[in-house]
Amino acid sequence: MRIAVVGASGYTGLEVVRIVLRHPELELSVVTSEQRAGQPMGECFPALRGLTDLKFEANDPASLAGRVDAAFCCLPHAASAPTVTAIRKLEILALDLSADFRLRDSDVYTHWYGEHKAPELFGKGVYGMPELYREQIKETELIAAPGCYPTGALLPMLPFLRAGVVETDGIFVDSKSGVSGAGRSLQDGFLFAELEGNSHAYKVANHRHVTEMEQEGSLAAGKPVTVTFVPYLIPTIRGIVSSVLMRGKGGLTTAAAHDILASAYANEPFVRVLPVGEAPKLQSVKGTNFCDVAVTVDDHTGNVVALSAIDNLVKGSGGQAVQCLNIMKGWPETTGLTEMAPVP
Repeated sequence: MRIAVVGASGYTGLEVVRIVLRHPELELSVVTSEQRAGQPMGECFPALRGLTDLKFEANDPASLAGRVDAAFCCLPHAASAPTVTAIRKLEILALDLSADFRLRDSDVYTHWYGEHKAPELFGKGVYGMPELYREQIKETELIAAPGCYPTGALLPMLPFLRAGVVETDGIFVDSKSGVSGAGRSLQDGFLFAELEGNSHAYKVANHRHVTEMEQEGSLAAGKPVTVTFVPYLIPTIRGIVSSVLMRGKGGLTTAAAHDILASAYANEPFVRVLPVGEAPKLQSVKGTNFCDVAVTVDDHTGNVVALSAIDNLVKGSGGQAVQCLNIMKGWPETTGLTEMAPVP
């Protein structure tokens, strides 16, 4: 299957390229980058030398006609929607990694992201989290890949909302992320000299990814869910660890909570439920499409503390999108994705 990666020079685009190159069913056919158009990929990114002879092209969706069968769109929010629209008009499968098609409420999108640039397609994509929407993913031609923070928060959270054992208000999510999640932004807070040996919260209780958490949490619970979200930057490149604090309704033990989590993900190839007493670690998931989850019930307060670790660029982005494409095409879901984290 011939693949285009639109916006292939960013961290997310490069991660998709890395996965496509090792995927036995996929052929990397087109890569685009406005900043690097005309330049060989291997010259711009020496890690790709000997792996591809492709040159970056300018972003021109019309040029993809007859050349590719599916396109991963790795452009920024708002900029992505018009390109995705043009790709779909060519009847090319579209997997969008921006936020442009994740939300169901247009007013919520406008509040956080501004005017939508493709209103005719708004709400038409399937939220690309296989653990939630596998059957819908099989039938769609437009995937809206989830955000990295929502992926890390929702996977440990949703089984307890579905089971009705936690309150739907007052959920608190604390996530700590490596700097690759911010892309190549040249901002002081992302510089090595500023972050090494340092850590800080940002966009406290005002991060736009909370909308995805509340949207999908509410659908799982069958009633409105409210979330307070505090993200942190930590001095590492890849990975997100999350703690989800939920108020239990009483009587839930750690063993019972673990059973809920284990039952929810018993047949999921990329969600690993850890033994009671073990906490997820970044080193175990870096470079992989796995999400490690765990849970503890605080006997003193009755609060449920659910934990997770993911690689923000893989399960939190490009890997999850490829997992969706595997489902869309009827291939084994793990194809091209069973990478072990490097040790050490």
